[in-house]
Amino acid sequence: MSDTHGKRKALGRGLSALLDRSATDQAHKEISGEYLTGYVTQIRVDQIEPNPFQPRVHFNESELRELTASIEEHGIIQPLTIRKMGHEKYQLISGERRLKASILAGLLEVPAYIRLANDEQMLEMALVENIQREDLNPLEIAISFQRLLEECKIRQDELSKKVGKDRSTISNYIRLLKLPNEIQVAVRDNLITMGHARAIVGVDDEKTQLVVLQKILERKLSVRQVEEMIRKIGMVKVTGSASEVSVLPGRFEKAKTVLHGKLQSKIEFKVNRKGAGSIIIAFKSDEDFDRIISKLDS
Repeated sequence: MSDTHGKRKALGRGLSALLDRSATDQAHKEISGEYLTGYVTQIRVDQIEPNPFQPRVHFNESELRELTASIEEHGIIQPLTIRKMGHEKYQLISGERRLKASILAGLLEVPAYIRLANDEQMLEMALVENIQREDLNPLEIAISFQRLLEECKIRQDELSKKVGKDRSTISNYIRLLKLPNEIQVAVRDNLITMGHARAIVGVDDEKTQLVVLQKILERKLSVRQVEEMIRKIGMVKVTGSASEVSVLPGRFEKAKTVLHGKLQSKIEFKVNRKGAGSIIIAFKSDEDFDRIISKLDS
């Protein structure tokens, strides 16, 4: 009982309302009287057009092949959801992956629910269905949220209720769309995680963001390491090219702490890839310079 309740809650209030037959289905038949909305029937695949609001733009080929093999052996277990567009013409609401695999398996017909839905409902249903079952990557989720806000004129608080996500989570996703294309592609292709991307968003300029991306990919940095890189003064220095950026190893950080404790002055390290570098000791005046020199001599 608790699992069922959890799944229903995860779908979000908006989708639950849409899937309530009393809210979405009407006593509607084709002229032929053959199909009734709200029920499962067999529909020819050539009568179904893609969902223009489909948030998923990339499908894993190996997973698609596995699903195709499963459909060839067992058929489609979970029907597609479609809406009627005209006589013998339908538009996919959810289940594009199943439809693609069915076509690859050579099926001429697929089982489908026929529902009534407007464009806002189309996008909402496609988004939530995919989030719950197909693990959209963060960029695809961000694009979908943005389309709901801009194209369907939904406020963030309304969107939060519809998809079961708090406003801060939605904002974090949408902020990904402000990142340079190279970083968005890295998120899309799972080269970096949502956590990495959120850390990079905190960097002010695009040049530095791209440098941080390069260091993540080169050194396979964890999210925590990236956050430290961005937060700590002296951890990242951009002086013209990515090759001049260095992430200080822990021993340098320890040395910096020791020197700061002894000299009571700001210490900065610059280290290149070959291990060569410099130590910069800041001073505020002639007297402060003399103080530091005396401590070094002692």
